Amino acid sequence: MHSSLRSVVVSLLSSKEQSVETRLQGLCDLLKAEIPHYDWVGFYFRNGEKEELKLGPYAGAPTDHTIIPFGKGICGQVAVSNANFVVPDVAAQDNYIACSITVKAEIVVPLFVDGKNIGQIDIDSNTPDPFTEADERFLEFVNREVAKIL
Repeated sequence: MHSSLRSVVVSLLSSKEQSVETRLQGLCDLLKAEIPHYDWVGFYFRNGEKEELKLGPYAGAPTDHTIIPFGKGICGQVAVSNANFVVPDVAAQDNYIACSITVKAEIVVPLFVDGKNIGQIDIDSNTPDPFTEADERFLEFVNREVAKIL
């Protein structure tokens, strides 16, 4: 599933006629539509020099969490750790910010530009423990491609 999407991701992101924002929105829509266990797909970016993340393009249910302080929740922890964070069961996490009662699992992969963590891709799933190493590698690939257009 992931391998067939790689060329689509590259093609979508390289479409220079569209704004970066529009391309990222298209990417979120694509991943949510094509990968059954991706129920919410979005980007969070560092909010200027502030120690917080700001919601960027996303696909899925609206969220109240448009600003997330560094260290808070899974996204905020990834902003500090610079490492992927796979949560098989969100109920087992103490430092978790619930976006929806239907969410069972989450994966967050940091986005680096020139070696600096400038944001992340965040995926919520309504399926318990759905994320595999293949998801991690695929999302790392997605972020490397996104970094090329930022």
